[in-house]
Amino acid sequence: MTPLNILHVFRSPVGGLFRHVLDLSREQTVRGHRVGLIADSSTGGERAEAAFRAIEPSLALGLSRISMRRHLGIGDSLAIAHVVRRAAQTHADIVHGHGAKGGAYARLTFGNRRAVRAYTPHGGSLLFSHHTLAGRFYLAAERLLMRRGDLFLFESAFSANVFHEKIGTPLGLVRIAHNGVSPQEFDPVVARPDATDLVFLGELRHLKGVDVLIDAIARLRHEGRSVTATLVGSGPDRAQFHGQVDTLGLNDLINFRPAMPGPEALKLGRIMVVPSRFESLPYVILEAAAGGVPLIATRVGGIPEIFGPQSAALLPPDDAPALAQAIVKALDGGQATVESARILRQRVAASFSIKSMVDGVLGGYGAALETLRRNGRR
Repeated sequence: MTPLNILHVFRSPVGGLFRHVLDLSREQTVRGHRVGLIADSSTGGERAEAAFRAIEPSLALGLSRISMRRHLGIGDSLAIAHVVRRAAQTHADIVHGHGAKGGAYARLTFGNRRAVRAYTPHGGSLLFSHHTLAGRFYLAAERLLMRRGDLFLFESAFSANVFHEKIGTPLGLVRIAHNGVSPQEFDPVVARPDATDLVFLGELRHLKGVDVLIDAIARLRHEGRSVTATLVGSGPDRAQFHGQVDTLGLNDLINFRPAMPGPEALKLGRIMVVPSRFESLPYVILEAAAGGVPLIATRVGGIPEIFGPQSAALLPPDDAPALAQAIVKALDGGQATVESARILRQRVAASFSIKSMVDGVLGGYGAALETLRRNGRR
C-alpha cells in the first residue's frame, strides 16, 4: 500500500478506545504510514501522559492535545477548527475519528475533499436510547453526521447492527475489523500467591455490572461459601460500589485496587469476571483469554463473537444468582475450567490478532480511497 498520512482523532485517552488507537498507530507506523494524533488535553492523567511520551517520537504527523468537552458546547467549534487545520497542514489522506466526539470532528473536517472521513464508534453514541431526551438528541446528530462519513469501521458485528438499528444504514463503506492483541500477550499469566478467587478489571460504573458481581458474592456468603475478589479500576460509581460492599459486610472478601495495566491486574485473581450490561468487543476479555486466564462473562455486545462455539457458557446480564452459580462451577471445575480457557486462548490467537485488526482497517482505508477516486474527489 502506498504510504498514507493518517490522523487519528479521539477525546478521552483512557480504556479500550485509547489502547485501540495506540495499537493502530504503532502498527501503521511500522508499515510505513505517517501517523498523527489529536486528543483531549484534560483527561487521562499520568498514565495517558506516559503513553503519549512513549509514542510521540514515532508520530511523523505529530501529537496535539486540545480541550474536548464530553458534551456539546461552544468549545466544539474551536476543536473542529483545530482538526480542520491539522488535516490541511498534514495533507491527510485519512482522518479517522474514534468515539462519538472524535467521530464528529473527523466527519466535520471541511475543505479537504481528498481525505477519507472514517469513524469507529467504540460504543459512544450507541449506548444511548431513543427513550431519553439526550438519547434522541445524540442519535439524531449521528444520523446527520452519517451523511458525511466515507468509511465506518466497527470493532464487532454487534456494533454494526446496533448502529443500523438505532441510527440507520451508512451511505459510506462499512467494514468490521475486530480488536486484536499482540503476540506478547499470549505469554501465560501466572496468578500471584496472594491472588483472590476472582478479579474484575475495568471502569467502575453501573454499565459494567460491578454491583451484580458484589451481589453474587454476598449470595454465596449467605449460602456458606466465602469467595474473594479484587476489583481493579476507577470510575464514576466507585463510591457507590464501596458503599454496597460496606452495607453487605463484604470488606473482608472484596478489595479495591486503582487502575493498572492489564497484565499486572490479571495476576491478582485466578478467574476473571466480566459481568457487563453492555460491551462492544472488550479488550479485557481478549487479554485474559490470551493469557490463559479462565473467564466468566455475560452474553452482551460482541462478547459472543469472541467466544464463538463456547458462547453457550455466557450468562445473562443483571442475574446475580446465575453469576453465583457460574462462579462456583468455575472455582470447582478443576481441569474442565483450565481446558475451557485453553480452547478460548486458541480461538483468540487464530482470529483476534493486532495484525488482522490492522489489516482490516487498512483494507477499509484502501477501499474508501478507491471510492473517492471514482467519485472524482482525489
